Amino acid sequence: MRFGAIDIGSNAARLLVKDVRQKEGVIVEQKISFIRVPIRLGEDVFEMGHISEAKEISLLKTLMGFRYLLEAQEIQWFRACATSSIREANNGQELVQRIEEAAGIRMECISGQEEADIIFQNFRGSLLEKNENALYIDVGGGSTELTLIREGKKVRSKSFQLGTVRALKGRIPDGEWDAVKSFVDHIRTSKSPMIAVGTGGNINRYHRLSRVERNAPLSLDALRDWHQLIEACPMPLRMRTFGLKPDRADVIVPAGEIYTRVMELAGCHEILVPKVGLSDGMILGLWEAYLADKEARKVSLNS
Repeated sequence: MRFGAIDIGSNAARLLVKDVRQKEGVIVEQKISFIRVPIRLGEDVFEMGHISEAKEISLLKTLMGFRYLLEAQEIQWFRACATSSIREANNGQELVQRIEEAAGIRMECISGQEEADIIFQNFRGSLLEKNENALYIDVGGGSTELTLIREGKKVRSKSFQLGTVRALKGRIPDGEWDAVKSFVDHIRTSKSPMIAVGTGGNINRYHRLSRVERNAPLSLDALRDWHQLIEACPMPLRMRTFGLKPDRADVIVPAGEIYTRVMELAGCHEILVPKVGLSDGMILGLWEAYLADKEARKVSLNS
């Protein structure tokens, strides 16, 4: 069965399409396509408090394109979620209504907690079963979600107004890092050290640049070294040297700072990078809803 997920973030809008099936009790996923459009809604919201007409037009055109792609593949099960930029914009709700009317896409404006819960869908498998304590860190353009996972179960999570686009605009609220420290101090334990699990396009790129094996963790020292190396490069040289697109070359620096600072506060010496995110969790949620609907229809036919 084919599913689609649209993630409207502060830095970019993304469309992920996957085939999902079950084989011998195991969920098998195959990525069909992934499209990312760097609209940067956060540039408006974190500076002016609302989304400009120009950004709204860009978003509308992007989502209409996504809708055509979904229709071309006859995908009926899909979901569209908007995160921090639209939920914080003073014209966010009006924009959501206009998008639904014009593009025919129902867009859900989810909270930071919902965002963390959706991404947690990805961590129900073997990745975390061997780690008693894991701190999941998801860094986006507008917010960072931290979740404590023990023995594969979510124990505590919180969303913080720490994001890459927000940082570039100098709009991180006073005291936000103190709030992160308070959260981490509460979940730390000397009996079982934590390993970090990082999601987001920027940590994926740091992991790729480090050239460690795909499933191998990235050390805090290596992450810190790469962050300092990239930060020291002027923008044009940074793009050429590290093969970064303009919309990645600027945000990768504040992202590196967020990951390293959180890991330092939590005492994590390594970070696993499973290369999954919000859209992957959305698709797993759709798969579960599809199975439940299929079972309900079967019961209805037999009754």
